[in-house]
Order: sequence, then C-alpha cells, then structure tokens
Amino acid sequence: MDLAQKHKKLERNITLLAVGSFIAVAIGGIVEIAPLFWIDNTIEEVEGMRPYTPLEQAGRDIFVREGCYTCHSQMIRPFRDEVERYGHYSLAAESIYDHPFQWGSKRTGPDLARVGGRYSDEWHVQHLQDPRSVVPESIMPRYAFLSETDLEVPDPSAKLLALARVGVPYSKTDIEFAGADLVAQANPELDSNNLQDRYPKTQIRDFDGNPGRLTEMDALVAYLQMLGTLVDFDSAEALEELAAEKGR
Repeated sequence: MDLAQKHKKLERNITLLAVGSFIAVAIGGIVEIAPLFWIDNTIEEVEGMRPYTPLEQAGRDIFVREGCYTCHSQMIRPFRDEVERYGHYSLAAESIYDHPFQWGSKRTGPDLARVGGRYSDEWHVQHLQDPRSVVPESIMPRYAFLSETDLEVPDPSAKLLALARVGVPYSKTDIEFAGADLVAQANPELDSNNLQDRYPKTQIRDFDGNPGRLTEMDALVAYLQMLGTLVDFDSAEALEELAAEKGR
C-alpha cells in the first residue's frame, strides 16, 4: 500500500484520525511548553525599568477605562519606518509590569510608546480637552471632563498590593505610602517620602495646570509623560547584542 492509500485510510477513519491528531498536538505542546518549566524568566531584564508610581498607575487605569488603547498602540515594531517615526523599537521588558499590556492592534492615532517628554504638559492638556485645537485633522473625542473630575482612587495601597501579588516588585514602603505618593507626585510642595529614590526618573510637578486640585487629568498626563522615558536604549542595545552573541 503506497503512502497516498495509507493517508486516505487515515482520513476516512475518524477514530484513527482523532488519535493521530491528539498525538501530533501532544508532541507539539510538549516541545513548546515543557522548556518553560526550566526558565526562570522569559523576558530579558533591562536596566531602568521600574513599577509605575501610584499616580502613573492611576493614569494608566484611566487610559484603559476610556478605551485609548483601541486607537493608540504602545508597541513600536522593528521596522525602519516605525523606528524613524516613533523611536527605538519596543522591548518586551517595557511591558513587564503591565497588567494587561497595551500593545494594541490598531492605530487610528500614533503609537504612544515613546510619547513621554515629546510634548509639554500644556500640550497634552489642550490636546485632551480639544484635540482639534492642536491637531486639526484629529478624530479623537474630547476629554475635557478629566480636568473637572477629582482623582479618586479608593485604596491606593490595596491597588499596589494586588499588583505585587502578581509579580510587580512594590516594596512594603511603596505600599504603605501609596496614598501619600499619589498626591505628592502632583504637588512639589509636599513631602515626597523619597519618592524619586524609590521610583527613579519620577517627574514631580503639577501636570494639569491647576495646582490646587488633583484631577484625573493630572494622572493621565503623568502616565503619558512617563512612557518611553525609563530605559537607557544605548544600554538596552548592548544587552541585546550580548544576548544575541550568547545565543549563537
């Protein structure tokens, strides 16, 4: 019996086909999954990454709540046109503390992975309040209400504790001072409890132009201004080259 006849017999026998499919899937699953049990971490660590501050985390939650990820990705692909427009391509380590990550699958608006520091706080506030005042062709809806909505995080410490339980390395001090850190980052006059020592490269200032009030706009702008600012990409490239050499 030639190979074609054997294959025809396999296709016509439902039981035999099911057993063969199960064996093929089982072998593939073992080959792909089993090695992961011997790997401590599948993501190459990159110097500079840190967890979000309580204010940045609150801003990120607002970003997710308002569905911003449906139009703005946070993943620069390793293609020349993307790198020239947005900056260094995204590293897996940049999303290590994201639950869930914000890579996205559609860009109605530009990618935001490197938006931090590209525009002033005032630009971001104006853009969110009235997008077409700064980008005439924008179809983005207005989010002016963020400036009029007080930021309310019911229990900042509980939020950080929950994230710590899924692997985000918040210290006991971070969790204890979460509520104070939330307010202090947007008000330079308050005691920051060594906020910048615990969260390197933290930007401490009033973000929404209204120093007498902590709003959702403060949180969202703080989050946007942090994106892409933590990693030293020269160092990251060196680590990647070293990893590539080890893999050869």
